[in-house]
Amino acid sequence: MKYYELNVAGLKRQLPICPLNDKLSIGAFVIFGDCELATAAATELLKKAPEYDYLITAEAKGIPLVHEMARQNGDKKYMLARKGAKLYMTGVFEVEVNSITTAKTQKLYLDTEDAALMKGKRILIVDDVISTGESLHALEELVKKAGGNIVGRMAILAEGDATERDDIIYLEKLPLFTSDGMPIGV
Repeated sequence: MKYYELNVAGLKRQLPICPLNDKLSIGAFVIFGDCELATAAATELLKKAPEYDYLITAEAKGIPLVHEMARQNGDKKYMLARKGAKLYMTGVFEVEVNSITTAKTQKLYLDTEDAALMKGKRILIVDDVISTGESLHALEELVKKAGGNIVGRMAILAEGDATERDDIIYLEKLPLFTSDGMPIGV
């Protein structure tokens, strides 16, 4: 297996290069279980964050990051767009999303109780990696349905075309790779 060495938030990580299809591969960035990385990335993102009332992320890989950002900032609550409606939800807003790392269309759900808290508030969207922007777009739709005001979009990494966007704040670029593991456009 080939690996890509990523330097982010003062840390080095070896990302396995995984095929998406017969022409394109990605560096698999997984923050789950990496407390050191979640803490360091949250610290650096908060230095760049606009003022906000609530953070929101999509289930699941953004959870450790948004939790740590909220903890460091002293926030009492953050919002989570779930991949499935749960019995305890008071009602839901839903949107469809096609993520680069998921084979099929999914839905994201926001509890109407959380949506009520977001109405008229400054909302900062956070994710681990922004690539095609599909997950980001789905989160934007949920925030708009809830009546929240999006004040920013943040991620640890921007990948592919997302590196050219001027409406997201990120710490580092992550290249896409050819099928044989060579970085594209680096």
